[in-house]
Amino acid sequence: MRFGIHTLDEFEVSGRVVLCRIDINQPVDKKTGSLRDITRIKACVPTVRELAERGARVVLLAHQGSDIEYKNFYSTRPHSKVLSELLGREVQYVEDVCGPAACTAIRSLKNGQVLLLDNVRYCSEEQTLFELKLKLTHEEQAQTQVVRKLAPLADIFVCDAFAAAHRDQPSLCGFEQVLPSAMGRLFEREYCVISDMMENPKRPCLFLLGGAKVNDAFLMMRSVLENGAADRVLTGGLVANILLLAKGKHIGRASEEFIERSNNSGNIRIAKELWENYGERILTPIDLAGTDDGKRCEYTLDTIPEMFGALDIGSRTAKAYAKEILAANTVFVNGPMGVFEQAETELGTRTVWEALGETQAYTVIGGGDSITATKKYGKTDQINYICTGGGALIRFLSGEELPAVRALRDAALRE
Repeated sequence: MRFGIHTLDEFEVSGRVVLCRIDINQPVDKKTGSLRDITRIKACVPTVRELAERGARVVLLAHQGSDIEYKNFYSTRPHSKVLSELLGREVQYVEDVCGPAACTAIRSLKNGQVLLLDNVRYCSEEQTLFELKLKLTHEEQAQTQVVRKLAPLADIFVCDAFAAAHRDQPSLCGFEQVLPSAMGRLFEREYCVISDMMENPKRPCLFLLGGAKVNDAFLMMRSVLENGAADRVLTGGLVANILLLAKGKHIGRASEEFIERSNNSGNIRIAKELWENYGERILTPIDLAGTDDGKRCEYTLDTIPEMFGALDIGSRTAKAYAKEILAANTVFVNGPMGVFEQAETELGTRTVWEALGETQAYTVIGGGDSITATKKYGKTDQINYICTGGGALIRFLSGEELPAVRALRDAALRE
């Protein structure tokens, strides 16, 4: 047991049906029906392989499509093909979640075989809107259809979906109420790496926060500054722009109007509080970059034109951040420094990622855009740990107990 949660080491799985919730949600090319990325699928392979090699009858549950809009959901059939290739064994697929076809397929499994069910979010109870509106307790989630139909066919539940652990949904939190439960190897590793980084990082420890998901960034920033996990926080993207605005700096009317349209008044207030309490530990850009007639243009903070729109940190800031990274012993990154998808505004992100590849510090990357940048700049093999979680990672770092973690702990306490 680790962190009050059972691990796979504590269960005999041979000949048993193991329901395993994984997170293999990936971008899909709907024209070809192929996956544009397989990072999360690769990450879950060790758990699935171990269960199969130990003789379990493995039933995989997963979602595809992270939005609450139904049009963004997609079948998990392409994922079964990729899993088969990665595992070197057939992963059966059934176009059903918890109906007769799924139940028949589960009953037909033999030791060592693997079955992937269809997208759990085809069940209304698994959709984000259902979660947010009804707010079912974990005991109530055990009464939903997906749990009532599948749990009687299973002997053990394994949650390996750390990236979805912040979701309070039946396939993540309901099965623990009625089945012996454990975390998978990926869940265990991510929990260990992030906990160690929060509780015992090698100093100095830097947090580099950027991107456009500012609510999450400020939630995390407040937490790591309050609890002392971060010695310094370096900022880029919209996060930095809001901090600069809160500091009374002019960042260009286009930038300021965008922040206003994005309903960030609450984040500006939080930014002001952070400046007051931790200003000496927060680094913001000393220059910013944008585009003019398709060409990159940079300005120091005291020379920014009236109508300027910030799309990247400037080269002076990028060099300063790179220097900080090279001098650190632990670096956590969530979010790019600007619009790195465009050549004119990628300099800041590229410079920072080059430093991440060179530093001797222990480096951790989290979030979809950060993973994309890591791949774009060829640094995947040079980063110590790439976390599959986005929202879950941020909430974990903010000190919140994730719903799936709580459900797994409750399951361990009941035994």
